[in-house]
Amino acid sequence: MKRDLTVPLALAAMLLPTLAHAYIGPGAGVSAIGAALALVAAVFFAIVGFVWYPVKRMMRKRKAAAEQSSDTPPSAE
Repeated sequence: MKRDLTVPLALAAMLLPTLAHAYIGPGAGVSAIGAALALVAAVFFAIVGFVWYPVKRMMRKRKAAAEQSSDTPPSAE
């Protein structure tokens, strides 16, 4: 019986939050904030890169097609 409760009690003790008396110094805090901002910026620029470059390529193809169609004279029939 005692063995049956050991694992759940150990898991509950590890998973339940407790009060932490911790201090983050200014150097570590600024480093952590900088790393978090860099991560957010990297994800943002990755999404922009995956969306912007195909759109840019599509716009360039449309512009080239429009210029090509305006350069060719209409056929005389």
